[in-house]
Amino acid sequence: MKYIFITGGVMSGLGKGITAASIGRLLKNRGYQVTAVKIDPYLNIDAGTMNPAQHGEVFVLHDGGEVDLDLGNYERFLDIELNSSHNITTGKVYRMVIEKERRGDYLGKTVQIIPHITDQIKDCIRSASEEPVYEGKPADICIVEVGGTVGDIESMPFLEAVRQMRSELAISDRALVHVTLMPSDSMGDLKTKPTQHSIKALRELGLFTDIIVGRSERPLNSHTRKKLSSLCDIPQKGIISAATIPDIYQVPMELEKEGLAEVLCQLLKLEKDEADREWYRVVTREYTHRVTVAIISKYGKEDVYLSIKEALKHAGRKLSTEVSIRWLDAERVDPSDLRECDGVLIPGGFGVRGINGKIDAIRLCREEKIPLLGLCLGFQLSVVEYARNVLGISDACSSEWGEGTPVITILPEQEGVENLGGSMRLGDFPVYISSDTTAYKLYRQREIIERHRHRYEVDPAYVSRLEEAGLIFSGRNKDRMEIAEMIGHPFFFTTQFHPEFRSRPTRPSPPFIGFVEACLIKRGEGE
Repeated sequence: MKYIFITGGVMSGLGKGITAASIGRLLKNRGYQVTAVKIDPYLNIDAGTMNPAQHGEVFVLHDGGEVDLDLGNYERFLDIELNSSHNITTGKVYRMVIEKERRGDYLGKTVQIIPHITDQIKDCIRSASEEPVYEGKPADICIVEVGGTVGDIESMPFLEAVRQMRSELAISDRALVHVTLMPSDSMGDLKTKPTQHSIKALRELGLFTDIIVGRSERPLNSHTRKKLSSLCDIPQKGIISAATIPDIYQVPMELEKEGLAEVLCQLLKLEKDEADREWYRVVTREYTHRVTVAIISKYGKEDVYLSIKEALKHAGRKLSTEVSIRWLDAERVDPSDLRECDGVLIPGGFGVRGINGKIDAIRLCREEKIPLLGLCLGFQLSVVEYARNVLGISDACSSEWGEGTPVITILPEQEGVENLGGSMRLGDFPVYISSDTTAYKLYRQREIIERHRHRYEVDPAYVSRLEEAGLIFSGRNKDRMEIAEMIGHPFFFTTQFHPEFRSRPTRPSPPFIGFVEACLIKRGEGE
């Protein structure tokens, strides 16, 4: 197994995860099987209980792991399925070590950061890297992204574990890539001093960088490259420019032009096969149409809905359609704003805030035949809206947030659950689709697998009444409703699951394809 370690310097939020995913894509294009591990230094066991408005999207893996959004980028770029072991947190590591201490595994030794915590980190990295993610076989190369910024106290044990691993690996089996900020001064000159200090901090920890990826608003010039090469003791070919570009899926192409794959192949002694161009053909497909989609948001931060944004982009590319997103506040939804859009998307979420705005938007879409895609909470609210305004149950609500008649109720296995972390209905579950439905036309199969993250469901007692009134539950898991659609509507499609989590640039999610197609028809550009 070969390892590529990715660290970050100067400041957070530079795109370290996109860089890691892009490196994986470059190597995969050359025929290598690549996996990835994300290290998050926070004390949380996982991302499940974090506020998405602060932390960003909680991505759900096939085994139910609630993880950092970077793992979503890994899955999309590498077209693989990861599991919970591929996300290592301080909380996980310390829990494992403490559990071992309580069992007496350390035979009375004093448990310390070194060697016990660092040994556990290394064990976690190796174990995750050996997971059989390619048809029952492990990958050839593992990318390990160390979250946070060099100098953070939380990252110190992980960086020490990386130092130890590097010394234990053959030179041709490891590489260290440092992603850093290249700010510009008032004259527009790129400054190298922050990067110099960041590299110095790494050296003080015993870590020596092989490649610098310099993030900047414009490409690095030859003078800046020479300066960094000289002061950081890295060959000029190892100084990679990563200027900001509008589409993350073009990052691998830009890094390819910079020669990053060539440098990595030399460091890791990999054969320099010609890159497969299929990925590039897909992500550079030209747009011939454009639609505007309204997303009814309650968190006010686009990263909360990252997978939805990407799934819309995937579907749009397949249909040669640029999807423009209009973000609308769920607490201040103006019907005129909805009518100006080609379709409306109601995403998932928790809590009562913004509920009425979303229900009003669903009603408008239902009555005025505006294409609607509802996900998780959007699915539940579509049922509530239908119960209120079609069945006449005026106080219909969810038992999560309302006082009235709960047509959405807590899952039986969720009753009495006290620990919130990792206890929802999470991960992959089968969904059985009825024939002669929109769901079957989209998926073209009777059984599908999709990812879930919820505690509440449609109360089975109301299913027959809702269907008699025209709301069809076309996808089910036993007595659990999974898909709701409407007869006679151009596209009214809502899902209890999150189809965005399984969407890929080369394999867009069927509900998103159907939604974008419906938006094109409404705009008068579809068939």
